[in-house]
Amino acid sequence: MALQIIDRRLAGKNKSVGNRERFVRRYKEQIADAVRRAVSQRGIRDMEQAESITIPRKDISEPVFHHGQGGIRDTVHPGNAEHVRGDRIERPQGGAGGRGSQASDSGEGEDDFTFTLTKEEFMQLFFEDLALPHLLRTHIGENPQWKSRRAGYSQDGIPNNLAVLRTMRGALGRRIALGKSAHRELLALQAELDALLAQDDGTSEAVAELQRRIDALAARIGKIPYLDPIDLRFRARTPVPVPSSQAVMFCVMDVSGSMDETRKDLAKRFFILLYLFLTRHYETIDIVFIRHHTQAAEVSEEQFFHSTESGGTVVSSALVLLDQIIRARYPQGDWNSYVAQASDGDNFTNDSGVCRNLLVDKILPLVRYFAYVQVAEEEQNLWDEYSQLAPLYSHFAMRKVSAPGDIYPVFRDLFKKEGVAA
Repeated sequence: MALQIIDRRLAGKNKSVGNRERFVRRYKEQIADAVRRAVSQRGIRDMEQAESITIPRKDISEPVFHHGQGGIRDTVHPGNAEHVRGDRIERPQGGAGGRGSQASDSGEGEDDFTFTLTKEEFMQLFFEDLALPHLLRTHIGENPQWKSRRAGYSQDGIPNNLAVLRTMRGALGRRIALGKSAHRELLALQAELDALLAQDDGTSEAVAELQRRIDALAARIGKIPYLDPIDLRFRARTPVPVPSSQAVMFCVMDVSGSMDETRKDLAKRFFILLYLFLTRHYETIDIVFIRHHTQAAEVSEEQFFHSTESGGTVVSSALVLLDQIIRARYPQGDWNSYVAQASDGDNFTNDSGVCRNLLVDKILPLVRYFAYVQVAEEEQNLWDEYSQLAPLYSHFAMRKVSAPGDIYPVFRDLFKKEGVAA
């Protein structure tokens, strides 16, 4: 006999929201694995959409309370014409019989649990523990961001900003200041009147005069308003400039003839993933797209991802253009510059050394981070030249991507948070 525990408490407002957040926290590891599986089955362009994920039922099974059988039990099992005592029964194909996601003739199967993640939940799990390395706050530029900050109290404002406690404190202080001397005088007159009444029957002119003075003084005290407009105090806020994290990301891609459609697709997937990551986490970031074959050009996002080119490869042309754009539009003192380059590694032999020198002399001193992704396994002259830089510069990294499944791990490795293990 199974024991079922039923929660009959009334569902409060937004109770389901708390339950949902609790479920995500409790099964975060299983959900994250399901998210990674979903990414491998969908286009990167569709990653910002919500996603229905499936979690195996065994991963979310809950303990069940039930009574033990206890005592001595005699049972009779039906016989069969196929097996005798001592036979070894082979495991059924495709699983362990009746339990699982597939139904069987002997009873109902158990379906896997399907859970729909919202767009925000999906992207949060997808980009967890990722951030641009070494992102530093820059000084206040010509167009600073403004933040509202508390600036004491003022006598003017809107009712929503009324500081009730400060107002009542001021009103109490005003009433005490205006009425203190009058109260002291009133007490003195009352004491004098009591003394006269102890000696007189209350019909004398002196008693009447004291009573008139007491009444006039009490009336004057009563006219002191409980709350005066001068007592009103409002919480004041003033805009102040704050440092802004201005960053620019340069996406450099080889579109020469040696980059076939498969390699171009790998590079495009990496940049699309990077683009989604940047636009999600940094609102004040510029993205510059540079493509190259024998010549380099700054292009729009549409041209960067969709147009095709042919010809040879001169990687240095892209690095020269990159250096020119940084110095002309993104000075180091105002911007944090990051570069992600994708190529198959093919390049004119004499040009690879030029690329290395350009990085050392001009580009690496200006950028916070430079990530090179090679969409081919074969190590060519460009990879050999870049390999000399990796041990010398901590903000230079290089990885290989040879299949779509390698993109996400490489991306997480390149752009993991500082202090977070890959």
